[in-house]
Amino acid sequence: MSELLLELFSEEIPSRMQNKARQDLTRLVTAGLKEAGLHFGEVQSFATPRRLTLLIKDVPAKSSDVREERKGPRVDAPERALEGFLRSTGLTIEECEIHDDKKGQFYMAVIDREGRSAELIIAEVVTNVVRNFPWPKSMRWGAGKLKWVRPLHSILCVLGGKSVKFQVDGIKSDNKTSGHRFLGGKPFKVKNFKDYSETLLKRHVVLEGEDRAAIILRDAKAVAKKGRFTLVDDAGLLSEAAGLVEWPVVLMGSFDKEFLDVPSEVLISTLKSHQKCFSLKKGKNLVNRFILVSNLEADDDGAEIIAGNERVIRARLSDAKFFWDNDLARPLEDLLPKLDEIVFHAKLGTVGARVTRLEGLSSHVAKHIGADQSLAAKAAKFAKADLVSETVYEAPDMQGIAGRYLALAEGMESEVALAIEDHYKPQGPTDDVPSAPVSIAVALAEKLDILTGFWVIDEKPTGSKDPFALRRAALGVIRIVLENELRLPLREMFQAARKDFAQSAALTDDLLSFFADRLKVHLRDLGVRHDLIDAVFSLGGQDDLLMIVKRVEALRNFLETEDGANVLAGVKRAENILSIEEKKDKAKYTGKPDEALFQLAQERVLHKAIEKASKAVTKHISNEEFEDAMGEIAKLRQPIDRFFEDVIVNDEDGAQRVNRLKLLSAIREVSLSVAQFGKIEG
Repeated sequence: MSELLLELFSEEIPSRMQNKARQDLTRLVTAGLKEAGLHFGEVQSFATPRRLTLLIKDVPAKSSDVREERKGPRVDAPERALEGFLRSTGLTIEECEIHDDKKGQFYMAVIDREGRSAELIIAEVVTNVVRNFPWPKSMRWGAGKLKWVRPLHSILCVLGGKSVKFQVDGIKSDNKTSGHRFLGGKPFKVKNFKDYSETLLKRHVVLEGEDRAAIILRDAKAVAKKGRFTLVDDAGLLSEAAGLVEWPVVLMGSFDKEFLDVPSEVLISTLKSHQKCFSLKKGKNLVNRFILVSNLEADDDGAEIIAGNERVIRARLSDAKFFWDNDLARPLEDLLPKLDEIVFHAKLGTVGARVTRLEGLSSHVAKHIGADQSLAAKAAKFAKADLVSETVYEAPDMQGIAGRYLALAEGMESEVALAIEDHYKPQGPTDDVPSAPVSIAVALAEKLDILTGFWVIDEKPTGSKDPFALRRAALGVIRIVLENELRLPLREMFQAARKDFAQSAALTDDLLSFFADRLKVHLRDLGVRHDLIDAVFSLGGQDDLLMIVKRVEALRNFLETEDGANVLAGVKRAENILSIEEKKDKAKYTGKPDEALFQLAQERVLHKAIEKASKAVTKHISNEEFEDAMGEIAKLRQPIDRFFEDVIVNDEDGAQRVNRLKLLSAIREVSLSVAQFGKIEG
């Protein structure tokens, strides 16, 4: 068994593409080797700005010998059928065997294929992978036809210490590679991965991306600590910075203090987006320092590199301050007319029209959750104003944030300013949800307006496609409601958002079903079974998310008890019998059973237990005491068990049969007060 080492060495690969490229290389090469019958052991892959590397262990010298048996036509089949079979196998009629089965004799082609050398298979697979690599963007260079993300310089391919020979568009494979662009010296030969990785490290290349990220984080914190600062954490920037360098060198620069007048989020965004630099704080305040990551150990300890970055950052921050000062000079009210010029969606009107709807809907939501209606409407009015500000035009990720600072600068209420920033939240599963009442009202209105709007124009998510992020909007509503423990009737909210929902029960039911699916996803991530959600949603009329979850939690706790599991079995047995008999008789056995027809004590006991439980459950449900309601259902365990042990439901006496089926119907009815047990698995 040998070790295969493959490296594709090129000009700088964009950081955002490296991880997927590494995964694609692994997937494509390993799939090609398996398809060719070459089995192998452990696989590792690596990516730096200039190289994609693949290590495959325990590669055999050749693929396995293969014997293939291919059944052919019958011996008396037409001549054309036989000719086609022989062409496909490459055999003559004399080389085929004749086998017997129940229907007679037929030809069998037995094809023995000798295993091929690993070198030959690897050469074919790698050549094909390089020629057809799925870069999101690629280029041609020189006179060649090969496409790669950046010009591909060399291919290192070593198996068991020996070079595997092939060429792709004039690029010949060999056992050589290069180290760092500036610090690596001359190209060097490679025997195996250990030799490769150790020599690269000596030539100033850290091969593993996670190692580069760890070095950057460690050194950045050390440099910050030396200046008595703290690093502004940014996992995304850390990953990107690790993809920009092969030999990370952390340096600290500075910018003029006058730029600190610009909101800190704008400064952080500018440093990150334009120069991939980390920001620094002292306490809670941003300082006029930044951390940059160089790919070079300079003789002057990085002084010239720092100076160059400071010049660029000074220009970028000057632009940011210019835009911000211009925005401060205009009241938000003056920006509102421009929103009428921005089309939100061809069928849903302008952003200005959205703002008008959001004002009314935010006030309506605020009334339900106990927030200040006038402040909610005011926050909704100005929530989108910063979309036409110069700051957001230059830095779109500042929408909401810029609006908050501008609102505060105008002297607006702090609740209004906070709601302007928070109304987009949560924007992902890890994002915080708004917690201030006015912010909650506007954030819910924002998402409800989007959902109802796209439902009206029938632009719903399909399969994996969700171009308008409607799943995220629904999940946002769910998280805001649950994490703030809000009582929000969704049906009424839909109707308040769009008059179409007031006129169409089908639209409402369909959107509620969409929420049910999103709620299942959300609760499943928290470890809750989806069938329990179905059991509660199936009761109908369920549009209070908080109460649905409380019911589901009570049901889950109930079913985890021995009584709960047994009652579930009894109720499902009753429902199954009823379903069969009602279908057979084409009738519904509803209504109270006749006590005068009871012949056995078990019938009387069960009937009294159901009546008692029904009254208690109704009371507890009306008081939203779901755990207590489940406790009353649990009391039915013994009466149900004894009934099924001693009573024949399908009695020969027709009147007795109907009466006992009505008793089962009573079990079904009382259980439906808490959940549809038939939806529960197990």
